[in-house]
Amino acid sequence: MSDTHLHINGVNKFFGQTQALTDIDLKVARGEFVCLLGPSGCGKTTLLRIIAGFEGASSGSLQLDGTDISALSPDKRGFGMVFQSLALFPHMSVADNIAYGLKLRKASRAERRSRVEELLNVIQLPHIADRPVSALSGGQRQRVAIARALAVRPKLFLLDEPLSALDAKLRDAMQVELRQLQRQFGVTTILVTHDQTEAMMLADNLVVMKDGVIRQSGNPSKVYRRPADPFVADFLGSANILDGQVLGDGVLRLMGHDLAVPAPFLRGSKVRVALRSEDITLRPETGGVLTGTVEFVRDLGSQTEWIIASGGDTLRVRTGREIGAVPIGQKIGLDFSADALSVFPA
Repeated sequence: MSDTHLHINGVNKFFGQTQALTDIDLKVARGEFVCLLGPSGCGKTTLLRIIAGFEGASSGSLQLDGTDISALSPDKRGFGMVFQSLALFPHMSVADNIAYGLKLRKASRAERRSRVEELLNVIQLPHIADRPVSALSGGQRQRVAIARALAVRPKLFLLDEPLSALDAKLRDAMQVELRQLQRQFGVTTILVTHDQTEAMMLADNLVVMKDGVIRQSGNPSKVYRRPADPFVADFLGSANILDGQVLGDGVLRLMGHDLAVPAPFLRGSKVRVALRSEDITLRPETGGVLTGTVEFVRDLGSQTEWIIASGGDTLRVRTGREIGAVPIGQKIGLDFSADALSVFPA
């Protein structure tokens, strides 16, 4: 997966005076699964539409296997797409929907039949070829839309929030299925989502965007554990963002306490510190790096969430096991390692 399949090279996009994308530079390796993640309005769908050819970049270029495709119309790019709306043809059967792109490409009837049969087996729906799309469940429609996009053996597989309309359990199952299909076909895939769990689970390369800028990209675990800035730390997972000050010689003032934390900033520098809620361990009042006061507790099923006040700050803590009843207002110890802290300039 080392060779670059798609290079998005210095792409900017303006809508009138509004800049929607700024200096987007991204290399996508062959066979890679890339997730574009970010809040609404961050530019991820605009970027996907530029890749698909539905929007033109204001400047910059798109290169597929070293060839500039920026001026090619969508139908000349040979990409497969699945939209949030799925855009299936309700008056057609499942088989005709899947075969639609092949028919446009003048594939023979036998070739179309063979490919439809193959894909219906892959998506585990061999018995529904003749059903109208209107008779399918949400999950079945999702699979048919994916099969239709893959039928033409696309050079790139592009998905825009394809699972957002599904209920939580079906969505979870479809995420697994989508990843397995992508690996089976080895197709280079770019998916737009605002769901952090979905992105963490699916991506080889996680691209976090905000305000039309790529804030960080890379291996999902690395982006999660070593965020590039407070926005990435806060958007991906559940992080406490705290104000601190470097006292020098590896000492950080945080939540009213002096902690031994290596921070490469000048003495006296104001910093912002990210500490993930699951990286804090709760102890009896006498133990821990800090002491806090329990303000709120709620049971989330597999986890318990705590809101704890300490040194003028409020911390959100998630524990995976029961540590016993601690009443509101009681003191409790907070423990975490220096490695758990990500320190940024303020």
